[in-house]
Amino acid sequence: MTQPRNPKVDAFLEREERWREEFVKLRSLALNTEMTEELKWGQPCYTINGGNVLLIHGFKEYCAILFIKGALLQDNERMLIQQTQKVQAGRQLRFENVREIEDRQGEIEAYMREAIEIEKAGLKVELKSSEEFAVPEELETRFASDAALKEAFEGLTPGRQRAYLLHFLEPKQSKTRVARIDKHAPRIMEGKGLNDR
Repeated sequence: MTQPRNPKVDAFLEREERWREEFVKLRSLALNTEMTEELKWGQPCYTINGGNVLLIHGFKEYCAILFIKGALLQDNERMLIQQTQKVQAGRQLRFENVREIEDRQGEIEAYMREAIEIEKAGLKVELKSSEEFAVPEELETRFASDAALKEAFEGLTPGRQRAYLLHFLEPKQSKTRVARIDKHAPRIMEGKGLNDR
């Protein structure tokens, strides 16, 4: 049942130094399913009928499997990690060495099987709407004194609103939140998102 290897992933692994052994092991587990191997976003990606199921990627302290719709997984083993509060759908399984992968192989394979079934069923992660995100008090205060900014903000797409709200809520200190709002107010007035050029 092993799936064909993608030459682009072969080339990726040849260049990889830090996590090569771990990636090779994770790749072998993924190829032992019905998923198709591709290279997307510069990382090994595994798909079902063109739908992304998981990525294998590395960071400084760990390597990971990123389940694209991980929020829908049962997580019976309590192994899944939500990278940040901003991430609504994806969940990671993290590993610091190949031994951890070998020790948890059965659990990893079970998570992969469940993720494949989720993709086959066409299930979608229900993303929170912008209205469900908290609006920082500092932004509410600014809206009260600047109706044009409030109107411009409400005119942004829901995704752009969400990105700003999360960015403004991140700092712990009020003065930092105010500074971020001040910095981005002109962009909001122009109808631009946080990362738009």
